[in-house]
Amino acid sequence: MSSSSVRTSLSLFFLALLISPAVSQTCKSQTFSGDKTYPHCLDLPQLKAFLHYSYDAANTTLAVVFSAPPAKPGGWIAWAINPKGTGMVGAQTLVAYKDPGNGVAVVKTLNISSYSSLVPSKLAFDVWDMKAEEAARDGGTLRIFARVKVPADLVAKGKVNQVWQVGPQLGPGGMIGKHAFDPPNLASMSSLDLKGDNSGSTTISGGGEVNAKIEKRNIHGILNAVSWGILFPIGAIIARYMRIFESADPAWFYLHVTCQFSAYVIGVAGWGTGLKLGSESEGIRFTGHRNIGIALFALATIQMFAMLLRPKKDHKYRFYWNIYHHGVGYAILILGIINVFKGLNILNPKDTYKTAYIAVIAILGGIALLLEAVTWVIVLKRKSNNSMKP
Repeated sequence: MSSSSVRTSLSLFFLALLISPAVSQTCKSQTFSGDKTYPHCLDLPQLKAFLHYSYDAANTTLAVVFSAPPAKPGGWIAWAINPKGTGMVGAQTLVAYKDPGNGVAVVKTLNISSYSSLVPSKLAFDVWDMKAEEAARDGGTLRIFARVKVPADLVAKGKVNQVWQVGPQLGPGGMIGKHAFDPPNLASMSSLDLKGDNSGSTTISGGGEVNAKIEKRNIHGILNAVSWGILFPIGAIIARYMRIFESADPAWFYLHVTCQFSAYVIGVAGWGTGLKLGSESEGIRFTGHRNIGIALFALATIQMFAMLLRPKKDHKYRFYWNIYHHGVGYAILILGIINVFKGLNILNPKDTYKTAYIAVIAILGGIALLLEAVTWVIVLKRKSNNSMKP
């Protein structure tokens, strides 16, 4: 290759680097409308977000420009100050999105008392000069402009807890849609320092807590998927199909009890971690998942204690006990699999995890169908043989 070709290729390469937003995008490269200046800017550590700000100590006013790309086209961005905590609950929030009617970027205020109430509402402190704009050349990035009156108690502390977030879509009735619960979304919080010369330093807070919470969520998901979603179905398959083989009696019974008891112990551990997560996540409610989990725990506990009251085979109440035992067992089986899928939708892991669980359930379902056919062949054959005896 000639030297001129090499020089040309290198020039094109470096030119591509210069114009590539993914490479050159920092807070100092941001430009936006208006004549106000913001001496401090931060590359926020999550969600490709940036913050420009200035703080006027004389009148305790914080002027901000928050920039971030929505999770999807038509989505929303939010920046907030939380006077009482580090998360979204209690956050005094500015939300920007493109109006679905005219496509113009607008900004609204939300006083987030809980995750179930995300409608426009007045903030706990004064905010003015609010506006939003879209930076089309920055890949559809939205920006929020505002001036905030910092509360006196936060001024005394010299810092404010800031939270930011992005979401994929708008919900009905002007509500913002649910954002993802991936690690970057859960870690999008920091402490903005207002002391001294306003150097713009930030201290990321809650990182360890976020990592611990993510770990607890993963443990909760694994325990419940293994117990309610895998071991309980396996135990039901053992009881349903192994008992038909005379040589498997009473081994099938002990295998069934061992499998179901192990599933119950693991499931209770998963249920306990779910309760702990709920108590540590004020305002976050997954009502359907929670209610099914409580129902599963109650039904499985009754099922375990019912084993102590199991009548003998020739007892007159054994028929009714079997109806109860089978009915509750199948209810646990169905609710468990449903709740595992609900949990996967909440955790939103990589698609491979959901695919793997679907594959496990499909394999167990295929085995059950095969054994069901074998069982009917054996039962019909035995009835035929018995009918031929004198």
